[in-house]
Amino acid sequence: MKWMNRLNMKSAMAVMLVLMLALIAACGGKAEVSPSPSPSSEVEQTASTEPTATPETEAPAAAQTEYPLTVKDETGTELTFEKAPAAVVTLVPSETETIFAIGGGSTVVGVDQWSNYPEEANSIAKIGDMKTNIEAVAALNPELILANSSMNGDAITQLRELGYAVYATNPKTYDAVVAKVEELGKIMNLQEKAGEVAKHMTDVKQQVTDAVKGAEAKKVFLEFSPGYTVGSGEFLDELITLAGGANIASSVAGWHEVNAEEVITQNPEIIIYPDFGEEKSSILTAIESRPGWDAIDAVKNKNMHMVTNDPLVRVGPRLADGLLEVAKVIHPDLVK
Repeated sequence: MKWMNRLNMKSAMAVMLVLMLALIAACGGKAEVSPSPSPSSEVEQTASTEPTATPETEAPAAAQTEYPLTVKDETGTELTFEKAPAAVVTLVPSETETIFAIGGGSTVVGVDQWSNYPEEANSIAKIGDMKTNIEAVAALNPELILANSSMNGDAITQLRELGYAVYATNPKTYDAVVAKVEELGKIMNLQEKAGEVAKHMTDVKQQVTDAVKGAEAKKVFLEFSPGYTVGSGEFLDELITLAGGANIASSVAGWHEVNAEEVITQNPEIIIYPDFGEEKSSILTAIESRPGWDAIDAVKNKNMHMVTNDPLVRVGPRLADGLLEVAKVIHPDLVK
């Protein structure tokens, strides 16, 4: 009888062993011996009972340009690119700054002589000043030429007649500058960096407009060059508005000569002019010598401000810096 009980017990144990092996096989793993918990594993086990952070979602892959790519520029000209241009020439400083800002500096083979930012631009071959040297451009064999349709009209015509791809812009608003940055990012297949630059510009605009929202607009006179100001329809006019000011010259469209009598009549609270690196500003000297201007509030109260020139007048990524600086001048109590 006892031997039968032992036999039954052995049979039961055998059945249990078979079931355990079957279970391990179904899980696809091997039987492992669990080590004795160490102090660190005890900490981990304790921590595991607490709520766990949700794993960060991986950032989506940067958008890649699909070629061939066809775009239309400010002049209505369509350009088709079979690949990202590997050799670029810029005819104005704003385009030089833009291509460098989006990460395409290594492709730039020629710039105009006024392109002084970033520092690397100073060592690149020069292709002229306001008058482009067409032969110098052709010698660089560019795959893309960046130009301003207003400032480089003759050069654009000549270069296109020679068969070169010229992408011309002439943004009149802050948002149009942002759009230009994004479009160039597509052309150059540098969309990720271009997106970062565009976002920064948009964020600065939002920062400024939020800060001055509801504030009374202050009357502003801007003399961007000796004897010249800007009216409606231009990016500098909009910049003053975004910064919480009211441009006293906005009744006249575009860039125009200063009407000294009209400025006296409008009586601006603030006068803004750019820094040209002179020992004393030629614009300030002119303002102080104009008959009757000593009665203007901005002059009487010495509320005349010199701001950094290039970020103010170049329609590139640093226009965000220009906007912020102007806003600090107009509303120093609101914009920090």
